[in-house]
Amino acid sequence: MIFGIGGGLFFGYFPFIRVADLALVTYRSWPGTIFKNAVKRLGGQYKTVSYRRAEEAEAELDRIIAAGVPVGVRTGMYWLPYIAASQRVQFNAHHLVVFAKEGDEYLISDSVMPGVVRCDAKDVRRARFSPGAMAPRGRMYYPTLIPKDVDWASAILPAIRGVCDLMAGFPFPIIGVAGMRFLASRMVKWPQRMNQRRAMLQLGLMIRAQEEWGTGGAGFRYIYAAFLQEAGGILKKPALAEMSRDLTAIGDRWREFAVLASRICKERSEDATPYLGLSVALLEIAGRERQFYRNLREASL
Repeated sequence: MIFGIGGGLFFGYFPFIRVADLALVTYRSWPGTIFKNAVKRLGGQYKTVSYRRAEEAEAELDRIIAAGVPVGVRTGMYWLPYIAASQRVQFNAHHLVVFAKEGDEYLISDSVMPGVVRCDAKDVRRARFSPGAMAPRGRMYYPTLIPKDVDWASAILPAIRGVCDLMAGFPFPIIGVAGMRFLASRMVKWPQRMNQRRAMLQLGLMIRAQEEWGTGGAGFRYIYAAFLQEAGGILKKPALAEMSRDLTAIGDRWREFAVLASRICKERSEDATPYLGLSVALLEIAGRERQFYRNLREASL
């Protein structure tokens, strides 16, 4: 429900933003926006703050969690030792929740881990003040008002319409369905514009973003489908629940796309023009998503 109310479903292709010197492809909204949008639509309030000094940031974090309030913290993923080394990248917008401290260890809920993890205070401090692009600067946020009653219709329906408008009607060809089509047109030329190895690295980064980081593109579509199913029950709108089946099927197509891409990365594709085939598959997904958002917007009216 939070993912849906926060408008988390997204797609973006940003060739001018580099991750490991490769173009960024993302399947979710900017980290932090789901929380921000959900709090606003549910009628809650929260406080967010950044720091210049690590000592001050740590002291304030300790004070708030000692009062029993969980705290969202922005970190540099590379410096979190509980994440497997193969999964750690120089990404300074990784969000986690700190909810307690025992001795010199924080107790943390992190979306990339299956359960509660412990992390030494010095490692959390280093991650909170990671250098580089999008440096977190100790940024943290926490609820100050949690509403007792929620107007579900006013929270859910505008959130659905917002996602539909963004994904199907964004005016620039880097976001939503237009971004998928733009990426499909560029993908065909990767082997010629780059060397073969770099093209596979770019494709590999895209698939990791889709399948591994924060559940990825297909995973997010399954989550949003579950949101639509719940929302349909709460609002007594069976059409929303029916739309959840369509989005689950689209999620399956994204998973099949990932399999095709992984075969190219492993040089196991039997297609004579594998990047062309991959582009055609992405265009087919884009077409299905465009129709889905049009139908969903009508169902949310």
